[in-house]
Amino acid sequence: MRRPILAGNWKMNTCRESAGSLAAAIAEQVPASRDDVEVIVCPPAVYLDSVLSAASGSGLQVGGQNASDQDPGAFTGETACTMLTDLGCSHVILGHSERRQFYGECDGVVNSKTKKALASGLKAIVCVGELLEQREAGETQAVLESQMTGSLADLSADDMTSVVIAYEPVWAIGTGKVATNEQAEEAHVCLRTWLEGRFNSDVAAATRILYGGSVKPDNAAGLLSQANVDGALVGGASLKPELFIPIIDAGAATVA
Repeated sequence: MRRPILAGNWKMNTCRESAGSLAAAIAEQVPASRDDVEVIVCPPAVYLDSVLSAASGSGLQVGGQNASDQDPGAFTGETACTMLTDLGCSHVILGHSERRQFYGECDGVVNSKTKKALASGLKAIVCVGELLEQREAGETQAVLESQMTGSLADLSADDMTSVVIAYEPVWAIGTGKVATNEQAEEAHVCLRTWLEGRFNSDVAAATRILYGGSVKPDNAAGLLSQANVDGALVGGASLKPELFIPIIDAGAATVA
């Protein structure tokens, strides 16, 4: 059985004090001995060190929200993958819809970043998802397959042991809208089928696919109970322990 991942994407939120206290509150619920779920938080880069300190000694993992596809050098404003690993990060989110929409990141850029992350020892959470107009036009499957083909180009089956896929319908991110349980499962089945065709049945069975898009305590149980939903990439609700912890519990309940 695939171990659920509950990942919090804090986006451009928190300050140093609140980031540390938020991480500490979550870490209390994730002792080093906990093995039913994986819990990851991805704070703003400037607060990674504070969050890593707060998570020290616990089972809470810490990741970056983005990284460069370049080695350290003359790239003003960028963060190298090796800088994340140097701090102690385990994961990095790549290809989030906000990076694609607001910063022009195409599948080729996501692919380049993914390769660099894996080569640096990071696990990549690679995001894919369709726009509302694409879903309404019946193009969801085609969009997902195209994004997977471009974002995971040239990766091997072995590489995929360090890749997590996050399905995030763009129309459900920060809008309060959420895919129905059936819509989420359908998209996840599409992605898993693509993985089998591109790699093999073992990769398809082992790769964890997260749902992201207005996940909250009141809808988490239904989404996470779907056979092909292996956790959640949580935005706003991950900024409040009283919301994020119940989502972690909902993930744990699927393996109880």
